[in-house]
Amino acid sequence: MHISILSVFPELYTPFLQTSLVRRAQDNGLVSYEVVPFHAVCAPKERIDAPTFGHGAGMLIRPEVVERAVQYAEDAHGPSFKIFFSPQGKPLTQYDVKRFAQKLQEGKHLMLVAARYEGMDARVEEHYADALVSVGDFVLMGGDIPAMMVLEGLLRHIPGVVGRQESVQEDSFTGPFFDYPEYTAPVVWHEKEVPEIVRSGDHGKLREWRLDQAARKTVMSRFDWLRTVLMPQEYKKLVTKHIPPHYVVLMHDDVLVGGREPIKGATSVTSLDIHDIARSSCTYGIKNYCIVTPLLDQQKIVQQLIDFWMQGAGVTYNEHRHQSLESFRLLNSFEQVIDLVEKQEGEKPLVIATSARMVDRDVLKPERTITYHDQSLIWQQERPVILVLGTGQGLTRDFVAQCDYLLVPLEGFTDFNHLSVRSAAAIILDRWLGSNIKFVRE
Repeated sequence: MHISILSVFPELYTPFLQTSLVRRAQDNGLVSYEVVPFHAVCAPKERIDAPTFGHGAGMLIRPEVVERAVQYAEDAHGPSFKIFFSPQGKPLTQYDVKRFAQKLQEGKHLMLVAARYEGMDARVEEHYADALVSVGDFVLMGGDIPAMMVLEGLLRHIPGVVGRQESVQEDSFTGPFFDYPEYTAPVVWHEKEVPEIVRSGDHGKLREWRLDQAARKTVMSRFDWLRTVLMPQEYKKLVTKHIPPHYVVLMHDDVLVGGREPIKGATSVTSLDIHDIARSSCTYGIKNYCIVTPLLDQQKIVQQLIDFWMQGAGVTYNEHRHQSLESFRLLNSFEQVIDLVEKQEGEKPLVIATSARMVDRDVLKPERTITYHDQSLIWQQERPVILVLGTGQGLTRDFVAQCDYLLVPLEGFTDFNHLSVRSAAAIILDRWLGSNIKFVRE
């Protein structure tokens, strides 16, 4: 199994290839390496690079230089699977490094092509690259460090390189959860003690604890990644266990009503508001869906609808609707919502307002505006969460100012932004709490 590395700076690889398991893999005859300097295929005083065409700074590696280097390596070791590196490439994943390792095990000559300066002529990547890889949403000075990262990642999957293959099989990003926390001596360090379960010798309980801790760590730190993974039902239960309790509130009070100059007022409740948002709430594990209205006649209408579905013929007429409304609560004020949550959870909730428009900075500071990628910021505070939806023309400025956070508005790539509250609720819950499976494709 052979790996060729094409580079402007071959000296970078001298210490790297002589280090730890990378060296041991070659010493044990599992893999061989060759670093091909681009200047080795150039005539004396011939330049490796050339200016870019058009208006733009920087130099590119000349395509014919890359061609010669590729040909040189393939003449020596046969046709290759070529990996190029670019910020515009596909984000590198655990699946990718396993796939590259598989190519190597199948007898493929693997070639890592590390660019420098402003990169490669675009035609070179189009012509040669079997894989175009990015190691993150940032820009480095060249592709040599990414090449080393890929090399270290794929070598872990070559049998015999890592002493205990079990450790590779349990790597983060291999299953749905990250690695569990691990400890060594001393038992107490800086007043932090190794958990008793780890030292107990009870292997069954330890396995359960490790899985639970791995799930917790992944939920709290990388829910954005976790939600992309297809997982069995028992793992989904572990995920929901570690997501803080969430509540949804639909405000028919403290909202803006009227025409071009809306004022604070109350709005009417519709049956669709009740049914549709209740079903969305049930789907995404909301503990209670609450409607707030101070109007007595509205309360009577809502209660009549709820009574039909929660008792008598309505229970069996549509079991799913009955199930979705079991967690519904009708309340007079938002203060009652806070009291409900505090009574059930034993602590004060975080309140997140939603809006169809960006709120002025004088209403809520920018650092209190969050996106649908900020679950970790909220969940690591380990407090229950209330998501507040407005009706009419949205929540009042005074109400929003009293909230802990504001979610950015839902937007498409058009200037139309007039979703119904039912549609908005479903999208918000899906973006914040939903699964978003990503299938791995080559």
